[in-house]
Amino acid sequence: MPEVITGTFLDEITHDIPSQNWGREEWVRDFDAMKSVGIDTVILIRAGYRNQATYDSAVLKKEMGILPVSTDLVDLFLEQAERCGMSFFFGTYDSGRYWHQGDYQKETDINRAFCDEVAGRYGHRKAFRGWYISHEINTYDDGMMKVYEELSSHLKGLMDLPLFISPYVKGIKQFGDEAISLDQHVKEWSQVFERLKGIVDIVAFQDGQVALEELEDYLRVNGELAARYGLRSWSNVESFDRDMPISFPPIAWPKMQFKMEAAQRARVDKLITFEFSHFMSPHSAYLSARHLFDRYREWMEGQ
Repeated sequence: MPEVITGTFLDEITHDIPSQNWGREEWVRDFDAMKSVGIDTVILIRAGYRNQATYDSAVLKKEMGILPVSTDLVDLFLEQAERCGMSFFFGTYDSGRYWHQGDYQKETDINRAFCDEVAGRYGHRKAFRGWYISHEINTYDDGMMKVYEELSSHLKGLMDLPLFISPYVKGIKQFGDEAISLDQHVKEWSQVFERLKGIVDIVAFQDGQVALEELEDYLRVNGELAARYGLRSWSNVESFDRDMPISFPPIAWPKMQFKMEAAQRARVDKLITFEFSHFMSPHSAYLSARHLFDRYREWMEGQ
């Protein structure tokens, strides 16, 4: 049973979190901070989004007309993961367009060509140890099942590595009156996992969309569902706060502690977070994130 967070997303190509405008020096320093608290896994949340990309991709230039890329972040993250003895999971491209419009095949086709390029460019790297499909869903969606099925098969064919997803609950904090019940959540995700068994290895549900008093029930059923369909169950412990009138500050420490301890009781396999560098780092642009790091270290040392 995990006691501390051992994985984090890396989010520098984002659509709702401000950039910290870090260069190599800042990232080196932050990987050292991650290692100091036991992080052994880093996950690139997405290698590109709309017209932004983490490296100068010929495929995305052709298909999406991406903006110029001056720093190869994939290479930098792999280099630092190798230096720190971490596993790196590569997150796919999100067009922010085609799959939302129902053009699931176009989303898949771009990603197939893009990941061919990625495997040729970075597949030999020692730290490259997994795939992450960056498209997030909250209920059963037949179109997205086809994306997951076709893309996961293609990724496994390129490099047969663990593959995971990080979906979210259609919960009250994000959806209000349109939120679904726990029973409906179980029904929806039974359908999803029936389609994904044998092709997706790990599921890490985001933990921030439901009320704190409901969280342990969701963590428990998520773990039971994953086990039933042969997936490993991680918990994506969000280190940002969804309860504030601004989007998104670092979370208050008592909430973070509550969520981690609930995940421990639910006996998930691994705790990861979204995401260390913005919301938990001693080097974050948010001063409160630096204090969250201090509170977390105090708690961790007592475990």
